[in-house]
Amino acid sequence: MSENALFTILQDIKFKHDMPTVQACLFDLDGVIVDTAKYHYLAWRQLANQLGFDLTLEQNELLKGISRMESLEIVLQIGGVKIGEDEKLKLAAEKNLRYLELCRQITPDDALPGVKNFLNELRNERIKVGLGSASKNAGIILTNLDMLSYFDTIVDGNRVTKGKPDPQVFLMGAEDLEVSPEYCIVFEDAVAGIQSAKAAGMIGVGIGEESVLTEADLVIKGFEGVTVRDLFEKLK
Repeated sequence: MSENALFTILQDIKFKHDMPTVQACLFDLDGVIVDTAKYHYLAWRQLANQLGFDLTLEQNELLKGISRMESLEIVLQIGGVKIGEDEKLKLAAEKNLRYLELCRQITPDDALPGVKNFLNELRNERIKVGLGSASKNAGIILTNLDMLSYFDTIVDGNRVTKGKPDPQVFLMGAEDLEVSPEYCIVFEDAVAGIQSAKAAGMIGVGIGEESVLTEADLVIKGFEGVTVRDLFEKLK
C-alpha cells in the first residue's frame, strides 16, 4: 500500500471519529433543493394583480417557508382585501394551479448546484436524509427533479397541521427517521424555517445571507463546492 493511500485511510478514520454526532439531515425544498421561489412569486403576483394590487419581491419574502393559506392571509393583508373563507379557499386553489403549471417546466437539471453531490455524500456517510417542507407539491417537484430516491422520508404540507416556525414538520421528520432531534441538522433558506429547526432542538444551517438568517448556527451560500467534511468542520 502506498503512503498516499494509507494517509487517505487514516484521514477517513480521523474524520469519522471527529465528526459531530449527526444521524440525520432534514432539508427544506424551495430555495434549498430547487429554486421554485420564482414560480411562487409569479403565481402570488398574478393573484394580487387579479385582486387589484401589486406584490413586490420584498413583500414576497414574507411568504417564504410558510403554508399556502398563511401566505394568502399575508397577501390579502398587503392588499387590504377582506373576503370570506370560501373565497379564500378558491383563491388558494387558483394560485396553486398557476404554480403547478409553472412547475411543469422543472427538469433534473434544475436542482440547485452541488445539492445532489452533497446528498450522495450523506448517503456514503450513512446519514439519513429527510425533506421537511410546507409545500403540498413536494412529491410532484421531487419527481420532476428525479430526486425522490434521495430521501428516506418526506414531510410536507399534506401531513403537517402547523406551519413553520412551529417545529412540527422537523419533529415529524426526526420521528420518521427514528433519530432524536439533537442529532439532526436542518437546511433552510427562510427565517421561519430556521426558527422551526431551533424550536425542534436541531442544528440550523441557513442557505443564503448571514444578515438575514441571523438565528442559524451556520450560514452557507449554497452547496456548490461544499462537502460534508467541510460543513461538519465548520459546525465543530
